[in-house]
Amino acid sequence: VQLAESGGGLVQAGGSLRLSCAASGDIYSTLNLGWYRQAPGKQRSLVARITRKGTIEYGDSVKGRFTISRDDSNHTVYLHMDSLKDEDTADYYCNQGILTNSGVFAEYWGLGIQVTVSS
Repeated sequence: VQLAESGGGLVQAGGSLRLSCAASGDIYSTLNLGWYRQAPGKQRSLVARITRKGTIEYGDSVKGRFTISRDDSNHTVYLHMDSLKDEDTADYYCNQGILTNSGVFAEYWGLGIQVTVSS
């Protein structure tokens, strides 16, 4: 199983970006999906996550600005980010809980994608 993240880059404060993370390989179903971020000198923290049933949790600092969604037909999770602030600058990591066709469950991480917000 591999995760491919896309959509990061440089954006001005107040702008928007959409991150995508597509899983490929031996996949029966994707379960809990999430985005985490890590700024220089800080620990990795939750941005948002969504269960297969659609229950969503957001980190306090992004509530009302970011929206997580999923497309199970494409094993993809999205993060739409609005009203971006300087403090949103970080490396963003996708996390997917995946059940393989052979019945093995594991959590997978993307390599990370950089988001830089300039003021």
